This record gives sequence, structure tokens and C-alpha cells, in this order.
Amino acid sequence: MRSKANIKGHPIHPILIPFPIAFLIGTLVFDILRVTTGNSSYWQTGGYLEIAGIITALIAAIPGVIDYFGTVPPDSSGKKRAATHGLVNLTLVVVFAIAYTLRDDSSVGLIIALESVGTIMLFVSGWLGGTLAYRNQIGVDIRYAGAGKWNEAHIANSSGLIEVAAAGELKTDQMKLIHIGTKRIVLGNTGKGYVAFEDRCCHKGGSLAGGAMICGTVQCPWHGSQFDCKTGAVKAGPAKDDIAVYPVQEKDGVVYISV
Repeated sequence: MRSKANIKGHPIHPILIPFPIAFLIGTLVFDILRVTTGNSSYWQTGGYLEIAGIITALIAAIPGVIDYFGTVPPDSSGKKRAATHGLVNLTLVVVFAIAYTLRDDSSVGLIIALESVGTIMLFVSGWLGGTLAYRNQIGVDIRYAGAGKWNEAHIANSSGLIEVAAAGELKTDQMKLIHIGTKRIVLGNTGKGYVAFEDRCCHKGGSLAGGAMICGTVQCPWHGSQFDCKTGAVKAGPAKDDIAVYPVQEKDGVVYISV
């Protein structure tokens, strides 16, 4: 799904995360060099890197938090993974911050131990972040042939007959993610008319709006489950349950959904 924190469509979070990774791992490397060589300049450099790593980690967290609340699909395996990712990141920053506050020659062993734990957590966090990007496709805006640009709208009205699009807004096989109150609904044009269905894949909670819709079938981008856009019926697993669909009306050049 397209990142909410982006620059011209490019997610900001992955632009920033290499900095704290490099700085914090560098901290451990230079502190170990201090112990093995006895050169105090390595210790001083490690301290500077630690400060830089903590600061850049906090900066990188800002777009990460924005994407957690605005991009990661709710009630999904990706949401749980993102929460764990964030918690691990917060913990490792605290660990490095504690190591920095203890920074003196009498606590070298403890400091290196803390930094080692923090570095291990950094690798765990990186693994979780990579899974979010490559498996859950958070911040990855996949555009299949004819999909058009990412289309999303927020509507305050949460019940009744709701205007959601102009009749010619979507071309064949294009989708639009619509937030109606707390509901996430996908509007799609199958070429034979408009359809509306829930955005959540019932397998692991992937966003169907981030998938592909072709010939009246929508495919979840996470594990490939397919659903009939008109009836919500499962056409291919691993999903086992149907998705909810919503009545659609087209009148006077306007598309409405009944919620």
C-alpha cells in the first residue's frame, strides 16, 4: 500500500533507517576497537556515533509511526508485525541510550554488552521491517497494467446512500479505496459496472485495494487469495471465507454505495 509519509510517492521511512543502523552498529565496532587497541580516540568516536544513532532513530520513527496508523491495514498480521517492529526499535534505542549514560572507562564491559544486545535487536527489527516491506508490501505501491494512480478518499458520513465517485472516475479494472467512518471499502470498475467490497482479505487482513483487480476478480497482494468482486465469494485460497460486498448505484453521473 502507498505510504502516507512519502515524497513524490517514495516512502520516507526506508530513506532514513540506514542512518541509525550504520551509526549504532558503528558505535559497537568502535567501542570494541577501543578495548582491543587501547586507543581512546575510538571510544570518543563511538560516543559521537551513539548520539547520532539515537537521534536519527527517533527521526526515522516519525514517518514509521505515520505509516503504522495510516498505511498498515488494521486487524491484520501486518499490523501485529508492525507493532512488534516498533516496540523492538523503541527498546533498542532505550538500550543504547542507557549505554551512553553509563559511558566511562569503568563501565566498558557493561556498555559493550548493552550495545551488543541493542545491535542484535537492530537485526531483529530489520528482519521485521523487511518482512513488512517485501511480504506485507507496506509502502510498496504496486501498479498492475491499467491500474492507474493510487486513489483514496475519506468520507465522514458512515451510513445510508453515500456518494463515492463520479461515474467516469475509474476506468476498467481500476480501484479506489474509500474510508467511510471506520469502514474501509474498495470501489472498483469491472468494465460491466461498478462493484464495492470490503478492503480486508479474510486470510491475514491484507488490503485488497493494494492488490489487482482483473475481469471481476480481485487478488490479495499478500498471499494471492482471490475473490469475486460482485458476490464476495472466494475463488482461490488460502482464504476460506467470503468478503463483504456493498450495493452500488449509478445515477446522474454519480456512483453511490449503500452502507
